[in-house]
Amino acid sequence: MRSTIRKILARAEAKLSPSRAEARAVGECDDLPLLMRVAQRMTLQGFGPRVTYSRKVFIPLTRLCRDVCHYCTFAKPPAKGERAYMTLEEVVRVAAEGAAAGCKEALFTLGDQPELRYASAREELGRLGFRTTLAYLEAAARIVFERTGLLPHLNPGVMGRADLERMRGVSVSMGLMLESTAERLCAKGMPHWRSPDKLPQQRLATLRAAGELAIPFTSGLLIGIGETRQERIETLLHIRDLHDEFGHIQEVIVQNFRAKPRTRMARHPEPSIEELLWTVAVARVLLGGSMWIQAPPNLSPGALAPLLQAGVNDWGGVSPVTPDHVNPEAPWPQLPALAADTAVSNRVLVERLAITPRFASEPERWLDPFVQTAVRRLVDASGYVREDGWFAGSGTAAPDRHARLIRLRHQQRAATCAPRSKVRSVLDQMRGGHALDEEAIASLFCAEGVEFTAVVRAADELRAQVTGDAVTYVINRNINYTNICTYTCGFCAFSKGRSRQSLRGPGYLLDLEEVGCRVSEARRRGATEVCLQGGIHPHFTGQTYLDIVTTVKAAVPDMHVHAFSALEVMHGAATLGLSIEEFLLELKHRGLGTLPGTAAEILDDEIRAIICPDKLSTAQWLDVMRTAHRIGIKTTATIMFGHTEAPVHWARHLLHVRRLQAETGGFTEFVPLPFVHMEAPMWRRGRARSGPTFREAVLMHAIARLALHPLVRNIQASWVKLGLEGAGLCLAAGANDLGGTLMNESITRAAGGVHGQEQDEATLSGFIRSLDRLPRRRTTLYGEAATTDGAQMPAAAARAA
Repeated sequence: MRSTIRKILARAEAKLSPSRAEARAVGECDDLPLLMRVAQRMTLQGFGPRVTYSRKVFIPLTRLCRDVCHYCTFAKPPAKGERAYMTLEEVVRVAAEGAAAGCKEALFTLGDQPELRYASAREELGRLGFRTTLAYLEAAARIVFERTGLLPHLNPGVMGRADLERMRGVSVSMGLMLESTAERLCAKGMPHWRSPDKLPQQRLATLRAAGELAIPFTSGLLIGIGETRQERIETLLHIRDLHDEFGHIQEVIVQNFRAKPRTRMARHPEPSIEELLWTVAVARVLLGGSMWIQAPPNLSPGALAPLLQAGVNDWGGVSPVTPDHVNPEAPWPQLPALAADTAVSNRVLVERLAITPRFASEPERWLDPFVQTAVRRLVDASGYVREDGWFAGSGTAAPDRHARLIRLRHQQRAATCAPRSKVRSVLDQMRGGHALDEEAIASLFCAEGVEFTAVVRAADELRAQVTGDAVTYVINRNINYTNICTYTCGFCAFSKGRSRQSLRGPGYLLDLEEVGCRVSEARRRGATEVCLQGGIHPHFTGQTYLDIVTTVKAAVPDMHVHAFSALEVMHGAATLGLSIEEFLLELKHRGLGTLPGTAAEILDDEIRAIICPDKLSTAQWLDVMRTAHRIGIKTTATIMFGHTEAPVHWARHLLHVRRLQAETGGFTEFVPLPFVHMEAPMWRRGRARSGPTFREAVLMHAIARLALHPLVRNIQASWVKLGLEGAGLCLAAGANDLGGTLMNESITRAAGGVHGQEQDEATLSGFIRSLDRLPRRRTTLYGEAATTDGAQMPAAAARAA
């Protein structure tokens, strides 16, 4: 039997779900240490060090209930002189207190349809203007969301399909504890006697209807009320079956019975901590490493570390303002204490919404449009709550927490991952000379706490080996010759349509004389490069681009021309009836030096269909770059991240760049460009996140260094997007270049960026020295830049774009 159990557990750890017979065999296993070891490994593989919680307010809309569960103190019969329902004003007041305390969730808990049992409930509902409790709940949830922004999570008990559908429109998730599928617990003398809503088939029907309606749903077990271990196994299997069919179970709670005074089960024995740990571990084995499994921390004080070892990865909702009305004898832990208790197990406490991250990352599938925008604006690329107030381009300071973690990179012990950490295994794989695959790269973006520090440290060590302590920059000028564009990319606040109407000023078109003047002025101020890009103007042809290059070279013959996105190249070639290669050769003949690797955004057509459906495809972008490299034109490569994509898309993008670089060697640098959201059309329409978090921005630079090594030597940090402080921290995380002085920066500024149009050389050089690094002026191709005659001249007033 023992060897059989070990085989079943090994298969579960290998992501092979136990069969029903195997699950029942696991139910006979008494080797708690073995179960916990396997469960912990599965949890760490699925979630890394993250342990989640939701910051919530608890709103007990009514405590009347038609059920009479023998262990419950939440439900109470009507009392003379007491109202049966909170008023909407009371509901909003509690929610507003929660919002002021940083809560994101409004947890509505109430008894099952009390109007079916109590005349007083029916009468009060009538005075409130509602026929049913569920109709009143719908109104309460709607007003809370509209007035406070808190996201409703609803626990109203058993519901039919029509009611579920209505509740879906005003909530992000719902919950119904299955508790147990053992029908005998509903018999006379048992805990669920005279509780019609506790009949297992009733509750299973609600869970099934929720799955059919694509409602993110929380369920779980209540253990210690008289059920057997095998009955718990059956309950878990019912939950698993529904999730396998519909994919909608967002979390499974394993809750331990607590005996309460003045209930029929006041003297019923509570389950031991070992029994709770056994059930948690078995739930992890049966439900897999990716299922959210919760054990309420206030019900097991002093046992949080063992619960984490048994497979828990979530503490559920924790309120800084309201008590647990279901378990009033068990106060919520204070969040700093909960974080500290979690850290004891080398885990990191991370906030989530009422909807768990996997579901929050797919709002179109799982949420009503009423709440989609709010969820998008609250989460990061993995669906967790944005953990800081930093936004790309906004001028906000880098968060202290991650700044400290980055500075820990020189401390060996501080950057050590847990022995079985997935991040650690990926870093070991990389140090062993193995190229990282999609899954490995994506997993690095989940690094938190010491794992975040470990990734940063590995990237910084690699940077030191490859490029030393020099930080490079180029003296250049941006010339954006037009902001009028026929394309409608959802992320772009720079381009203006044919009507020239815009959010931030009118459309414009520079003539060739003005372009030449700006090139000459750039040389007088020491520039060795001009970077030219613009919208796809409806009157532009390939000849326009040829004339622009000719104009630059006529003004300053030795100026390096870094110009034209892949989209502009495709447009130019098509309008002249030339192949991409023929057009690029003509541009090169006229004096084009290099191509910027823009228009890449995310090299994944699933994402491009959302953010730029009429733009070039992934294959077309790669073809332009490949062709340029083949004929001797070097290019950069970029990624624009933090909008609608996920870490797996970042991994695919990096692998596309790596494969092409292995083929051609034509990329000079990789440039992460955090999405600046403030004026982006798709953000204003509620279709995008609010850019990357600072943690994600730093990790993008660090992971690019690791994933592209040894093929791409240079990783650039954009001071325009990150600010100098943020760029400096990325320089401590694998980056080695600060880009250019720019002189005129229009695109980020149009999106709402506030970091300015220019950094003069003295400022950049001084900033680099303040980091104990060595400033080095470079050419576009990363050669040593000779000092030009005008390099030391004070900056003149730049011509405004």
